[in-house]
Amino acid sequence: MNWQELSATSHYQTAVAVEQALQNGDVPEASAGIQELIDALSRSEKRALKSQLIRLMVHVIKWKSQPEKRSRSWRQTIRNARCEIAESQEDTPSLTRQVIEAMWPNCFARAKADAEDEMGQESTVAKLTWKEVLEMEYEVE
Repeated sequence: MNWQELSATSHYQTAVAVEQALQNGDVPEASAGIQELIDALSRSEKRALKSQLIRLMVHVIKWKSQPEKRSRSWRQTIRNARCEIAESQEDTPSLTRQVIEAMWPNCFARAKADAEDEMGQESTVAKLTWKEVLEMEYEVE
């Protein structure tokens, strides 16, 4: 069985195939399937976290780059993305600060490009700190 291919297609079908392997008494095969399913779910959780982090960074970059366009909507998006990240970390304790810090540079590069596309201009934001992204309060004046 190609567990990696199956788990990339469907986590549910992978679990069903693991169950079949167990019913057939093929514990080593089921074990391989379970391990691949665990790995696939971990990758999925990391992708979701990465997506939220990029979304959050895009809005912080826009906030810093276009003060005249700041809105309650941007503030709400920042707050919502932070909540999603915190909930992901709560649901999946392996998504630690270290995991986020490891993906930070790539997320920032993508977020900056996305923000510049959305704004239709280059941003002078060269980096974002943990505090700016995950802790600072942003208020519309």
